[in-house]
Amino acid sequence: MIELRALSAGYRGQPVLQNISLAFPPGTVTALLGPNGCGKTTLLKTALGLLEPIAGEVWYDGAPLSALTPRQAARRAAYLPQSRAVPELEAQRMVLHGRFPYLSFPRRYRQSDHEAVRRALAAAGAQELAERPLPQLSGGQRQKVYLAMALAQETPTVFLDEPTAWLDVRCQLDVMRTARTLADAGRAVVVVCHDLCLALRTADRAAVFAAGGLLLADTPEAVYQSGVLDKAFAVRVCRVLAGGSWQYFCE
Repeated sequence: MIELRALSAGYRGQPVLQNISLAFPPGTVTALLGPNGCGKTTLLKTALGLLEPIAGEVWYDGAPLSALTPRQAARRAAYLPQSRAVPELEAQRMVLHGRFPYLSFPRRYRQSDHEAVRRALAAAGAQELAERPLPQLSGGQRQKVYLAMALAQETPTVFLDEPTAWLDVRCQLDVMRTARTLADAGRAVVVVCHDLCLALRTADRAAVFAAGGLLLADTPEAVYQSGVLDKAFAVRVCRVLAGGSWQYFCE
């Protein structure tokens, strides 16, 4: 399990977030919510070791992240960033990059690596894209391929930063169902998502950030009832029961 202990994170010594204590337990989807610029991506990068903490610590399975090598950390947590470069590669070759933490130099892919890629493409709904060059894909199709690359790492924790960006409605639902499926299989899934309805319907826990801090981390029901979403977004968050589940909207 990954834990943030009294973590302060930011850039060039200037904190964006301060004194954050939060854990991402296995079998749980945690949605990170908050307005643009509140530090959600900064939090993910610090949790992954891509940024040094200003204060506090990140712990992986009872050990400080600082004590792990990059390869060891990459075997414990995968990351889908908001955006990536678009190299001249076929999709399946790109997804193979997710296997790098398990390879020595020179890199020689094994049968198990190719099998992991097939599983990841299937889980991301991108099987039909496997042999297509990335530059020929739409933004949404590329997002599926990058999601598959993260899944190919087969880590116990997966960080997804706006994974539904550029996707149509059906694909957005598919991605969030994938997040749910991963958690139900025992992984910890952390999702940054600006669609409150998707996030709150999928997540087991929601962590709401604003003004440099963590306002509340609790179940979606408790978060909604607290009114903290209204405070964070400076809107009124409402909901109606439709089709047997809550549908959230803002006014």
